[in-house]
Amino acid sequence: MSSLDRIAGAPISWGVCEVPGWGYQLTPARVLQEMQDVGLSATELGPDGFLPASPTAMAAVLEQHHLEAIGGFTPLLLHVPGHDPVPEVEKLLQAYAATGSSTMVLSATTGQDGYDSRPVLGSAGWTTLLGNLDRLSAVTSAAGVQAVLHPHVGTMVENGDDVRRVLEGSDIALCLDTGHLLIGGVDPAELTREAPHRVAHTHFKDVDASMAREVQDGRRSYTDAVRDGMYRPLGSGDVDFGSIVDSLRGRDYDGWYVLEQDTILTEEPRGEGPLADVRTSVSYLSGLLA
Repeated sequence: MSSLDRIAGAPISWGVCEVPGWGYQLTPARVLQEMQDVGLSATELGPDGFLPASPTAMAAVLEQHHLEAIGGFTPLLLHVPGHDPVPEVEKLLQAYAATGSSTMVLSATTGQDGYDSRPVLGSAGWTTLLGNLDRLSAVTSAAGVQAVLHPHVGTMVENGDDVRRVLEGSDIALCLDTGHLLIGGVDPAELTREAPHRVAHTHFKDVDASMAREVQDGRRSYTDAVRDGMYRPLGSGDVDFGSIVDSLRGRDYDGWYVLEQDTILTEEPRGEGPLADVRTSVSYLSGLLA
């Protein structure tokens, strides 16, 4: 498979999100058809309820749109002693088997709705979180699925110190989300240069750095920043994608490049809507990978 064949989509670029009240939710039929129209060959699965709950029905819908299933974003409570996330993952693996999905993108959720705040995690919580990451890596690996940890704004793994603790205290691979890392104060290009061997999956999103600083400083909530356009089509923000692609290729990265431009819609779009930005990103990334 060539690098160009490894560009994939994600429903969040069309405003489809697991957060209650996030915004207007487009239908799966429109989102999947537009992925196909823009030339994407694969997609992440999206939040619960986006695709049919039945694994066989889920697989049938994706096949209808000629899209390969990758797996997807999986928010889990990982830091609370006594809470076992393994049963949730084992249930999800049934859908992975039916759809041929290969990558489970774990996020260490706070247990709260949304991503505008997070509690401080103590040493006991970190011990539990890191232990769960390794346990889940083993569970998914036994099923032929790669687990990756997604640093994410408003979760228990958000900033540079959090990422370092994961790299040093666990063996789990990373999902390199260029946007969330930058907003969390981590230069994604530098992280890729330092630890390319830990990157097994990517979420490529561009960011307006000035708005990201407002989120970092508490001058603007994460949700408001997304609504106001903090995420940009690839090539129109402040992420150094050229350096990131060079570092990944330098160690023969063979994973997916998932386009994610987190979007909040207030109503049914007139005209192309989010598809216009996705097309811009596909064109930009295709040029980098060609």
